[in-house]
Amino acid sequence: MRDVATGSVRGPGRRPRGLRALGAVLALGLAAVALTACTPDDGDPTVAEPGYQEGNGAFTTWSPAERPDAPAIAGVDFAGEAVDVADWRGQVVVLNFWYAACPPCRAEAPDLAEISQEYTGDVQLLGINGTDDAATADAFAQTYGITYPSLDDGDASAVAALEGLVPLRAMPTTVVLDREGRPAARIVGLASKITLSGLIDDVLAEG
Repeated sequence: MRDVATGSVRGPGRRPRGLRALGAVLALGLAAVALTACTPDDGDPTVAEPGYQEGNGAFTTWSPAERPDAPAIAGVDFAGEAVDVADWRGQVVVLNFWYAACPPCRAEAPDLAEISQEYTGDVQLLGINGTDDAATADAFAQTYGITYPSLDDGDASAVAALEGLVPLRAMPTTVVLDREGRPAARIVGLASKITLSGLIDDVLAEG
């Protein structure tokens, strides 16, 4: 497993091919990002909500041999359509946990919209939102040009399915699933386009 936060690397494992050139970018870019994850109004930078760790834009990758089992994530999106991540086996899937009032969620939304268009046919994006109603989620999608669905996770079943991988209430968090549906990478905090694209490219290159 490999963790990267503002350019530092921890733990065993190889550096992803698509991210070999990102050391300097992470050191400068991630350190300069002010809005990495939502924090409470009391100014405490260590928690997103009381008792929960804030995301800081770090990413973690898992080699194929060490990846957890595929989580079961299914439900209904904000358009009322049934969604089951298992239906996308064979594709790389990107799960983005978000809500509309979260500043870094808004900051990363245009990049996510672009990625969903650039990887059409190879990658499926799915938003997961346990906070907003359908009207708020739809307004967010229209504002940022998002065309991929978002799961209504009001019962937190998707969060529960990824327990141990996704820090509860660290928003945004993005998880890349490989073609078998297993978690291959995770970004806790704002997902920059260059970082997320690099992680996606690495998983796509696995064949």
